[in-house]
Amino acid sequence: MGLDRYPDLDPEQGQVLDTELAVTDDVLVKAFALGPGAELSPHDHADATNVFHVLEGTVTVIQGDTEETVEAPGVVLHERGEVHGARNDTDERAVLTASLCPLPS
Repeated sequence: MGLDRYPDLDPEQGQVLDTELAVTDDVLVKAFALGPGAELSPHDHADATNVFHVLEGTVTVIQGDTEETVEAPGVVLHERGEVHGARNDTDERAVLTASLCPLPS
């Protein structure tokens, strides 16, 4: 296995595929591939900061009552307890990672 952990995920329309890229005592990094029309439902992490890195495509990022289109490459910070999610409103696959730190207890 090489050093590159870029995910090989090919979601169908409306499908979200995810995989863990890194899990340590300090951080969790997950990749999400969103097919056209797919949504990562809004949620929060009360005790952790979450950072989205948009790696491929265009994602509509939901943060509280705000929605903003973010094209790759893009980075979005979600403070602790902030409701956040993502949606793919395009006809192409979108890929983002979510880094969570510290890990919830």
